[in-house]
Amino acid sequence: MSSLGSLFLLISVVLISHASAAGNYFIGVGRADVTGPAAEVNMMGYAQFRQSTAGIHLRQFSRAYIIRDVQTQTSFVFVNIDACMVNDAIKTEVVRRLNATYNGLYTEKNVCLSGTHTHSTPGGYHQYLLFDITSLGFVKETFDALVAGITKSIQRAHDSLRQGDIYINQGELLDSNANRSPTAYMFNPSEERQRYQYNVDKTMTVLRLVDDQGNELGMLNWFSVHGTAMNNTNRLISSDNKGYAELLFEQAMNPGSLPGQGAFVAAFAQTNEGDVSPNTQPARCLDTGALCDAVHSTCNNKTELCVAFGPGKDMFDSTRIIATNQFNKAMELYKSATTKLQGPVDFRQQYVNITNVPVVINSTLKGRTCKSAMGYSFAAGTTDGPGSFNFVQSTTSGNPFWNIVSGFLKTPSAEQIACHAPKPILLDTGEIVKPYPWQAAIVDIQLLRVGQLVIIAVPAEFTTMAGRRLRDAIQSTMADGSIPVIAGLANSYADYVTTYEEYQEQRYEGGSTVYGPFTHGAYMQLFTSLAVAMKQNATVPAGPYPPYLLDKQISLLPPVIFDNPPFGKAFGDVLQDVKKQYSQGDVVSVVFVAGNPRNGLMTESTFLVVEKLVNTTDWAVQFTDSHWETKFYWERTSTLLGESTATVVWDIPTNQPAGTYRIRHTGYAKTITGKVEAYKGRSSDFMVTASNYVKHRLML
Repeated sequence: MSSLGSLFLLISVVLISHASAAGNYFIGVGRADVTGPAAEVNMMGYAQFRQSTAGIHLRQFSRAYIIRDVQTQTSFVFVNIDACMVNDAIKTEVVRRLNATYNGLYTEKNVCLSGTHTHSTPGGYHQYLLFDITSLGFVKETFDALVAGITKSIQRAHDSLRQGDIYINQGELLDSNANRSPTAYMFNPSEERQRYQYNVDKTMTVLRLVDDQGNELGMLNWFSVHGTAMNNTNRLISSDNKGYAELLFEQAMNPGSLPGQGAFVAAFAQTNEGDVSPNTQPARCLDTGALCDAVHSTCNNKTELCVAFGPGKDMFDSTRIIATNQFNKAMELYKSATTKLQGPVDFRQQYVNITNVPVVINSTLKGRTCKSAMGYSFAAGTTDGPGSFNFVQSTTSGNPFWNIVSGFLKTPSAEQIACHAPKPILLDTGEIVKPYPWQAAIVDIQLLRVGQLVIIAVPAEFTTMAGRRLRDAIQSTMADGSIPVIAGLANSYADYVTTYEEYQEQRYEGGSTVYGPFTHGAYMQLFTSLAVAMKQNATVPAGPYPPYLLDKQISLLPPVIFDNPPFGKAFGDVLQDVKKQYSQGDVVSVVFVAGNPRNGLMTESTFLVVEKLVNTTDWAVQFTDSHWETKFYWERTSTLLGESTATVVWDIPTNQPAGTYRIRHTGYAKTITGKVEAYKGRSSDFMVTASNYVKHRLML
């Protein structure tokens, strides 16, 4: 063979070898800050008027993943957001902004937005009235922060696209979730329940994303547990257990980076958590310590006294434990993931009017969905966060007094009452149209596929068994060894979905299944139709688009009027300074004269830093307001005078290096003339010394 022929053969072998080694997909990951107003805005989730934001423990982030087929160039975007949920208004606005940049590459068809369901982040971002009542209407600052951050995370994922592979793994995580409505679960057929060892899903599904050079890009997992480890007394913005697990994983994979920084992106996504709680201890009576009534979750007929707590000594400790459990299992599965996803990237999406869908469950059980309505048990709350007044769970009959009260809004029609039975209607939301719709009639349903994995993006909170049935239906329909996973609280928000059987008991989840007893059956049919279309490579009708209601929103939350420092003080001045010396394991606290955090959200920045002196002149940031070890508290000390304080708390880790430290606070203040100005302040320098703290703790 000639030397030229030998060279050609060598080049061909190298090219073929490189092609076979190249990844199956183009993969992009991105992250951005979506933290909303840290003061005076009601938190979304518990619907408690008294629970408004007053600081930050953990910032909110949006984490985006773009998967593109190398062969067909078909793409989808999956975004996991540290928020209670998302909605169609947010998705519509995100897609509009993406279209302006990418000209139709990312649309409502192939973009999926999913919330982690933390109950400790600012609300007021829905376009349907019911969900914005406790926030005194629409809060534009929250909405804008979410839309801007989600869009930015997708843009960053797009800019980072590179060829690589995705590996999948699954495993069982125990001691991290519990069923908060076990009596309703027992309404499901015995033969069905016997198929499962637990009354909640314990399976975690993990994706490992790497480029074709072997560089680690990201991790995405799904595990079922509510974002309610932080209870309804908390007023610090927190991404709860899933958010902290994300920070732990990213810290491990981005050593030396601050939270929200580093190339590796890790998301702990939500799935069918409808009846699944992180509060793993049995619900007990606050007054006696006895177990609550199991059916009604009451103590002496009072819902407010029945509460379940997590595994820790307080809500922060419980959040840490549940988060750490998820982090450890995810890391174990990530490191051992060897099954490579292989096959096409595909998607199907459709808008559906969910309020009048004919449903056939079997030959004898048929019906249709209803216009939305909330039941009495909805007002009872859950053992994660009880309701008020005399509402209790498992209520299947109305109360004359509350019927009169709710009738001032709308008395349900006879047809509506019959459609929702046995749910007694408290709020006939589907028939209230003033000042604008109270709940969605049109929902977004979507399937995403990458290789063997099929992501079922549901616009609601499915209970354990409701999710199991849906996964089984999709797996059976695809009939190709696919691995289905539910992405919960995705794209729209349509409350809860129980099985038909669970609905009959009318626990909180049943009372919040807003389209009636055949809601789950409708979703089963609709998602199965999407799966059939995907399998047959057929298109699906777009369906009726949801309304655009942002121009109709009512906003009653007062703006920041003005900020004013106390006489003789300036913004950023220290009111209570640090001590001169602390030991490892101590708690540092410093109080500043502050402006209202609503004046500036400090997006992709921080209201605080803890700094260490690294030589005689230079300071290095050690902690921000996104670190677990810090807490930023804001308090309005005088509404009349416009005075506020900011308290920064730092729990010194037991392994924190000794040295000289200081704490800085940055914010914005609004003058009496309406001008918003930046300010900053810092504590005195202080020493952190080594101690025998750890040894002392071990001896206790």
